[in-house]
Amino acid sequence: MKSSVSTQRRGFTLIELLAVITIIVILAGLIVAGLGFVKDKQANNKATIQVALIAKALEEYKADNGNYPPSTSPDGMNQSNLLYRALYQDAVDDTTRTKRIYLAELDPGTTKQGWVRGSGASATIRDPWDQEFLYRTGAASENPDFDLWSMGKDGKTGADAKSADSRDDIGR
Repeated sequence: MKSSVSTQRRGFTLIELLAVITIIVILAGLIVAGLGFVKDKQANNKATIQVALIAKALEEYKADNGNYPPSTSPDGMNQSNLLYRALYQDAVDDTTRTKRIYLAELDPGTTKQGWVRGSGASATIRDPWDQEFLYRTGAASENPDFDLWSMGKDGKTGADAKSADSRDDIGR
């Protein structure tokens, strides 16, 4: 009687394994690149919403007080503490309860937004890239009422909208 020897191959060849691994690496690279894009888009959307919330609170502040909080810097730098005090902290410190909180999301104790750094009168309002929001009003502003913006991902800003550094700024 003749015995037959099976010549069927079992398992994968080295070439097949390398091809599968290469495909997996390419797909993983596409996913990682896509996640970076989604994260940047999410940060931009969050900054846009934050600017809109602050701008609305500033309009309410003006309706109550007759003017916007005065800015002391023509380039808008280092003004987020002024905004924080005007829109939140002054009302918290007011023992007579005559002042109003214009933006409750600025409460560092209860909010989960994470856009306030520091505490008390020294706190600052930060964008998703941990940079201070910029604010200016009066003769230095480009808009008739006030300018409010985030420097964006690159952390650079121009004094006006035509500057190359302002290309990723987020403002109103």
